[in-house]
Amino acid sequence: MSFSDNTSFVLKKIQHTHFEQRPVPEISAHDVLVEVKKTGICGSDIHYLVHGRIGDYILEPGSDMVLGHESSGVVFKVGSSVTHLKPGDRVAIEPGATCGKCDVCKEGRYQLCPDVKFAATPPYDGTLTRYYAVPSDLAYPLPSHLTLEDGAMMEPLSVAVHAVLRLGGFKANQSIAVFGCGPVGILCMAVAKALGASRIIAVDIVSGRLEFARSYAATDIYQPPPLTENENRITYSKRSAAALGQQLGIAERGPTAIDLVVDASGAEVSIQTGVRIVKYGGTYVQVGMGTSDITIDMSVVLVKELVIKGSFRYGPGDYPLAIALTAQGKIDLKPLVSHRFPFESANLAFQTTRDGKSDDGKGVIKAIISGPGVDVNNV
Repeated sequence: MSFSDNTSFVLKKIQHTHFEQRPVPEISAHDVLVEVKKTGICGSDIHYLVHGRIGDYILEPGSDMVLGHESSGVVFKVGSSVTHLKPGDRVAIEPGATCGKCDVCKEGRYQLCPDVKFAATPPYDGTLTRYYAVPSDLAYPLPSHLTLEDGAMMEPLSVAVHAVLRLGGFKANQSIAVFGCGPVGILCMAVAKALGASRIIAVDIVSGRLEFARSYAATDIYQPPPLTENENRITYSKRSAAALGQQLGIAERGPTAIDLVVDASGAEVSIQTGVRIVKYGGTYVQVGMGTSDITIDMSVVLVKELVIKGSFRYGPGDYPLAIALTAQGKIDLKPLVSHRFPFESANLAFQTTRDGKSDDGKGVIKAIISGPGVDVNNV
């Protein structure tokens, strides 16, 4: 290995990746150069691999992109004006650099910045590389008792913090229902538990994921029934919501009602069911990205006076809080790391994540890829 060795995992086009050398990034006075050690695979990485796009973010023909954005590493070099970090510091990387000057940045909502440079979002390269440059304020020191894998998990945990606390306004002794038991859904439950939730309901169609959710954070689980022949989605969502309420004793008002619903699945029927199960005057937060055009019964939204919010990534304070909750032992991220891969097996890591399980039948919760030359057992 040398300083010029910047091996990277590059998406060349749909379902075609390649390992190649990329130039080591230059850093400005306020940047740090991080040697990436651990990177988690996100659903968005899979979307780009399989479809070449997410919504309006498109990998244009003839372009390529380094994948990955859930990362941690060790500071290799600091810019001349950086005083709070030094080479050798272990950091979690927040992978979206914003302008700091536009209206939303000044309002403290920098996640909505129109000029954000987000890792592994076209045209910007991601973090599945040896060296990655980042503004120093987006490299967060890790407490000594947290692992680099913990550091990589701060990205999806920050998504959950943003959805549940910042947008959902969740408070102690409130109840929450989370649709979708993937990593973000599970972490939304973890955040609610850390905040003192009275009840945490996990909803998913996969029984194995529900069982993990129950062992990890959920107080109750619900597996929706299958659609019947010729049943439309609205009719199904009414039936599923009624069954959920009856099975778990959920009312539309009062102490057994659901204060907050978070959909982390993106499935249309989950969204339709979620607005029906949340209490009158409750809050619904959409964090899962699915089909763009869906049908929602707006009469339900109106009559209940629901607060409906979209959740996009994370904003100011979300990373520090995610680190603090983990450092204080209120959230344990280790059980979520189900699979580990060396850098040279990145293709296998992506395929395993796509399949939802490894060859031995073990279900994937979160797959972590180690940086070039990093031992997978050195967590």
